Amino acid sequence: MEQAEAESIPPSTLRPEELEAVYAISRAVALAENIDSALDEIIRLARPVFIFDNMVLYLRGKDTVEPAYARAIGRGRYKEAELSWGETTAHEVLHTGKLSSRIEESSEKVADRTRVRHLLGLPLFLESQLEGALVFIRFGGPPYTPDQVRLAEFIAGLVAQLIGHDRLVKRIAHLEAERKLNQLQEDFIATISHELLTPLGFIKGYATTLLRDDITWDEETRREFLTIIDEESDRLRELIENLMDSSRLQAGTLKMSFQPLRLDAFLRDIVLRALSLHDNIRIELQKELPELRIVADATRLAQVFDNLLTNASKYAPQSTVTISVREEPQAVHICVSDNGPGIAPQHLGSLFKRFFRVPTPDRNIRGTGLGLFICRQIVQAHRGEIWAESQLGHGTTFHIRLPYSQPKLDHDLSLRESSS
Repeated sequence: MEQAEAESIPPSTLRPEELEAVYAISRAVALAENIDSALDEIIRLARPVFIFDNMVLYLRGKDTVEPAYARAIGRGRYKEAELSWGETTAHEVLHTGKLSSRIEESSEKVADRTRVRHLLGLPLFLESQLEGALVFIRFGGPPYTPDQVRLAEFIAGLVAQLIGHDRLVKRIAHLEAERKLNQLQEDFIATISHELLTPLGFIKGYATTLLRDDITWDEETRREFLTIIDEESDRLRELIENLMDSSRLQAGTLKMSFQPLRLDAFLRDIVLRALSLHDNIRIELQKELPELRIVADATRLAQVFDNLLTNASKYAPQSTVTISVREEPQAVHICVSDNGPGIAPQHLGSLFKRFFRVPTPDRNIRGTGLGLFICRQIVQAHRGEIWAESQLGHGTTFHIRLPYSQPKLDHDLSLRESSS
């Protein structure tokens, strides 16, 4: 059954220990990092002077009232008390907008006084709007004194402030995320537009020049123009393929076909192809490579090494690139090192993020910032890891660690971008 306690509470003065608790709670709330830690601290500081067994924070939703925070302490930790969260009291407070102090007794006569629950519900107002209710539950009494009610009202006021602050922080974070997303989209459009229009401009310009009727081109010039058109067409195809791969990665799947692969032969093929494409770097492959076999998608893994060597050609021209292999108990560790200008420490953490490009004063270096992002996703799809170490003036080393085996062959793998 339920019976209401005193409807009106006379004003009184807080005792010294209660006043000290008020100041301590105020300081703790001001320093708290989030609302849950602040509520934990409120319980720790308030309970010595204001005994309660459960404390529950109810927030009003669109059509429901849900507990947003609940702690059971003291007698409230007993199993028979864990279901007593004062929901009825919370609904009453939210219906009337007023404090509710009541006693709930079991429908059966019991000798155990701890089965009698004293509940104190307080409304939480934020800018004159009733946003929730704070409920204190005490098992077995004694009833709440006027001083304790005043302290509870003070706590409820602080909790309302915490809710307001938490919502403001989340709103600011949401707006900042939207701003960053808009900026990212604008940067992406600007970058992609520039990267796509540049090869298109070359193709269109040289093709139009060759088609002019008023000029006859000699064979050498004609071949030079056609070579430029061919190279820029390859560049345009590469850009589109990177965009398509990136889109597949963001969609969550990319087709991977795992097959046994002899690593030493694979790396020799990679080096031969890279030497034919990049004449501004020297590539040295470790002598006496171990005859290791791994399970991998050869096409996608080749894409990783092609990208790393292309980056070396762009950012560390005239350098020597060394590829080495080290056997480990469960995986093979491959290093791709150059002796170029290196990468500043502040950029290493963003190196594998989508659309990130290391700032460079050389405007002739072109790219979308998708290459290393795709490399990381492909390596992770192989259950491996990739990272970079660099020192300004002393070059950069990319580390790739790949397991010898894969869980299964010929399957789609989720390649959603992680937060790491």
